[in-house]
Amino acid sequence: MSRVNLLLGKKAEESAAIFLKENGYRVLARNYRTRLGEIDIIALDQGTYCFIEVKARSSERFGLPQEALLRRKQRQISKAALIYLKENNLLEKRARFDVVSLIYQEGVPKLDLIKNAFELDSSFTY
Repeated sequence: MSRVNLLLGKKAEESAAIFLKENGYRVLARNYRTRLGEIDIIALDQGTYCFIEVKARSSERFGLPQEALLRRKQRQISKAALIYLKENNLLEKRARFDVVSLIYQEGVPKLDLIKNAFELDSSFTY
């Protein structure tokens, strides 16, 4: 990944965290890493644990940011989420997967929150 893309990703994650807080989420963790995958932001929204992927683009030239969240990445996020829930004794709590999509227009991000962006693959066990 290029340095420009890394900087865009960091900037997007910071903007997303601020956006989520402004919309009532309580951010619990950022860049949660396991051997099976990474979650950009873990937050609590009205009693529901949210595992949030942040996707950003500098333009719509190559499609919408959320279109880049492929099935393989969804599985990685799901596995990491299960590890987080298990480690924190939260397996009985409500959880969902959200996406914050950002498109930068003249340096200003246009943010879109997609709740329940995908489901946990039923083949996973814990």
